[in-house]
Amino acid sequence: MAKTAKSATKKAPAKKSAAPKTAAKKGNTGLMAPLTPSPALAAVVGSKPLPRTEIIKKIWDYIKAHNLQDQQNKRMINADDKLKPIFEGKQQISMFELAKVVGKHVS
Repeated sequence: MAKTAKSATKKAPAKKSAAPKTAAKKGNTGLMAPLTPSPALAAVVGSKPLPRTEIIKKIWDYIKAHNLQDQQNKRMINADDKLKPIFEGKQQISMFELAKVVGKHVS
């Protein structure tokens, strides 16, 4: 008796056509909207309006350039004379509080 071989070919699933694009996808305008920094924040990031993401990035650049990250606990940021007004007078804040304190200094 001879064995019959099963067909090894499989049918490929039908390709779905993509819906036509009507307009280019817009970014998250809430994060990308330019915000004006307060005078205390402007001393660190500059006075021109910037998106929130750029403000946080510039603050981190400043922190790293001035070696303000705590050496024992890297999650903590030490304040210098420019950052103390932004940090509400605190000597040190955690990196998780950074967005919260920056939010109070932009409009």
